Amino acid sequence: MNKQIYRVDTAAKKALFYEVALSPKPGLVDRLTNGAHLDMDFYLFIDSILALSPYFSQYLNAGFTHNGTKRDLFSELRKIGQEAEAAMFTATKGVNTHKGANFSFAILLGATGLYLQKNQLPFTAADSENILQLSREITQDLLKKDFKYIEKKATLTHGEKLYLLNGATGIRGQAAAGYPALATHLLPYLRQNRQLPQEELLLRALVFLMSELEDSNILHRGGEVSLATLQREMKQLHLANLAIPDLKNALIQYDQTLILRNLSPGGAADLLSLGIYFALLEELF
Repeated sequence: MNKQIYRVDTAAKKALFYEVALSPKPGLVDRLTNGAHLDMDFYLFIDSILALSPYFSQYLNAGFTHNGTKRDLFSELRKIGQEAEAAMFTATKGVNTHKGANFSFAILLGATGLYLQKNQLPFTAADSENILQLSREITQDLLKKDFKYIEKKATLTHGEKLYLLNGATGIRGQAAAGYPALATHLLPYLRQNRQLPQEELLLRALVFLMSELEDSNILHRGGEVSLATLQREMKQLHLANLAIPDLKNALIQYDQTLILRNLSPGGAADLLSLGIYFALLEELF
């Protein structure tokens, strides 16, 4: 395997392991609790990541060896992604642990592979921004194609239901827009605060991200009022800038709050793993 491809492949796998291991994460699966989930735990996430891992190098190589249009690359990535998703569901016995993350890593790893045809690691902030722009170009037709006949479908995914209900485009919309939550919120935050210890940096970054993101998982479980409430509460916590022991205690308490509300900010967790991926490639840790 090409050395650069190996480094990127490893970064993607690390990103998912780092995300699930980060604790405490309110409403989410981590080392301490299962959050607002009755059907999954830390060990199931490990099984899921290991099932997806073999496909990451396939996403990368698809981009690295591609010489056609970006539309054609998307079709190739989606085909590999469907195989990866099937492997994930086999490993988790049908539980959706990483469907959104798998989709995003397919796009971003494919874009990274394409970018590595003419560029080298380690990446700068400008390199990461260029890859996000490539992801936008790769998915330029995604929303139009996926939602074209949505009103005629007999069964809908959670994301499709949210689109019909309030126009939320979820992770598809993030991809098609070049992941603005990464470009304008998470990655600048990680770069500006890179002097912090890694665990503290990621916990604070998660709080900041939850305060800003239109999380489709929260919308699905609780609707717009629940999302607005969570964003307001997380913004207050972010602005409080607590010392790390106090922040961890606050997050442990808020985990119980979200468990009672049956809310899990899975969209924020997925985007955090993507931010970790770019942070590793930029050598921010």
